[in-house]
Amino acid sequence: MENLIALLIAAPLLGAAVLLVGGRRLDAVGHWIGTVLAAASFAVGVVLFTDLLGRSAQDRTLTQHLYSWIPVEGFQADVAFRLDQLSMTFVLLITGVGSLIHLYSIGYMEHDERRRRFFGYLNLFLAAMLLLVLADNYLLLYVGWEGVGLASYLLIGFWQHKPSAATAAKKAFLVNRVGDMGLSIAIMLMFTTFGTFAFGPVLGSQEHPGLAGDATGGKLTAIALMLLLAACGKSAQVPLQSWLGDAMEGPTPVSALIHAATMVTAGVYLIVRSAAIFNGSPDAQLVVTVVGAVTLLFGAIVGCAKDDIKKALAGSTMSQIGYMVLAAGLGPIGYVFAIMHLVTHGFFKAGLFLGAGSVMHGMNDEVDMRKYGGLRKYMPVTFATFSLGYLAIIGFPGLSGFFSKDKIIEAAFAKGGTEGWILGGAALLGAAVTAFYMTRVMLMTFFGEKRWQPDEHGHEPHPHESPRSMTIPMIVLAFGSVFAGGLFSIGDRFLNWLEPVTGHAEGDSPLSPMAVTLITTALLVVGVALAYAQYGRRPVPVVAPRGSLLTRAARRDLYQDDFNHVVLVRGGEHLTRSLVYVDHTLVDGVVNGTAASVGGLSGRLRRLQNGFARSYAVSMFGGAALLVAATLLMRAV
Repeated sequence: MENLIALLIAAPLLGAAVLLVGGRRLDAVGHWIGTVLAAASFAVGVVLFTDLLGRSAQDRTLTQHLYSWIPVEGFQADVAFRLDQLSMTFVLLITGVGSLIHLYSIGYMEHDERRRRFFGYLNLFLAAMLLLVLADNYLLLYVGWEGVGLASYLLIGFWQHKPSAATAAKKAFLVNRVGDMGLSIAIMLMFTTFGTFAFGPVLGSQEHPGLAGDATGGKLTAIALMLLLAACGKSAQVPLQSWLGDAMEGPTPVSALIHAATMVTAGVYLIVRSAAIFNGSPDAQLVVTVVGAVTLLFGAIVGCAKDDIKKALAGSTMSQIGYMVLAAGLGPIGYVFAIMHLVTHGFFKAGLFLGAGSVMHGMNDEVDMRKYGGLRKYMPVTFATFSLGYLAIIGFPGLSGFFSKDKIIEAAFAKGGTEGWILGGAALLGAAVTAFYMTRVMLMTFFGEKRWQPDEHGHEPHPHESPRSMTIPMIVLAFGSVFAGGLFSIGDRFLNWLEPVTGHAEGDSPLSPMAVTLITTALLVVGVALAYAQYGRRPVPVVAPRGSLLTRAARRDLYQDDFNHVVLVRGGEHLTRSLVYVDHTLVDGVVNGTAASVGGLSGRLRRLQNGFARSYAVSMFGGAALLVAATLLMRAV
């Protein structure tokens, strides 16, 4: 079975190579090639998953060594893959949801002239993400990490004829480079500290702790913080979250792929995979929880004020990933629940984004929810599947989000002390705000009177249901939104599955699970009621009102771009000008001054070489006279 692991990556990688190199002769079938190879990777994943289920919990780690990549004395880097319960979970999520998004894209991108290339980029994205989660060492993980960054750049800027899309792609690429520097520094520190960056020696296992388990001190904290910086970049966490909203300029299937099952979950995977490192650094774990708590509130507040349906969902993604990072920072209490919420989020958030794309498909690509209204009559399938995703994300009892999010809230309170109350309170507040902004999206899109108007060319939208190639993936994801959480929770199946890799510890929560459920349900009702009072009982204006100070700030992403511009862009410009001034005045001044002095002295000495024999004779006579005088003087002394 170990020999099948490489096929998981090889299938989509082959698809990317064929579609990007094959040329226009494949335009007619390129989308099917990409979809079939993505599905083939999922099929291999199912076979490997079945094999792992048949093994004991301690025998579920498979490794495949392909070759030695960099065999140098004292430095060994292998191309090797590691398949265990954690990576297997990501493989099924990436390939399963990714295959559904490929199928959806067949209909969504039907009229795009570059559809073959789009599917090639999708396959490349899957291959890079699979390499990231299957790598057996941090250096190979870094290759997949950079591959995901490249593929996301190509996909976000796919419609590069739009200046906004090209700018968004560059912004995502540059912001992620900041996080990537953290990962590269962490790998260097690992090698200088442990002499290796392979998972086995560094991380060890539950039974046999690795080198990280024996390490203490500031260097381990530095490694953990650099890993967190990398996670913040990929998972759009504060302070590297500014790229996520702009990334909505890409085609909607890209938004579903990046924001549901792949790119933004990479940071959570990195933290949980590196659990042994973070467990040894309580200070780093505290920073992780703070970042998660701040981001879950940040994204929720931003999502409340966005009229662009995709950007409202992007704020939601930022917030939900914040929940996962918060749980991962709790250590063994929360690792399992971070991944559980990651998987359930993959279902309902992918379904929500695909639902948003279906709405846009029927509304002439309009994204402003203020120009929707009453669409449930025209798009019954989209409405039904979107509604189930909505209920799941707000944590409606019995649906997937209810099981996974409540567990994170319980784990936050179980942290204990003042810290537990602060983190748990932030998680509860985020649940209430989530109910508000997602109800707002539902009401503005599917309820009320129609508000759409003819465009500048006089064409009025005629909303209609999407084709089956788009609705079938939405229906499948809706089933996951409803049943996945309950399936995972029965008999603690998900916990028992992941515990051998991530470990698990029970905390002493001041609130019982029933109390947490009652409080979150009450806050859910409050959030829904407030949204209904504002957007359900009164007509939604087509033009957004000025709004409060907080609303205006949220529309501008709480001034994150303004802050970056003032502190980083303007600061960088001033620093650059200062360095240029120092270079010109000091460095160039010394060099140019020396050259000018030598040149001036040379010019003056050159005057002595005038070409007249009498001048040379006088010089010789003078020199001889000086020598005679000096000799006589020395003898006299």
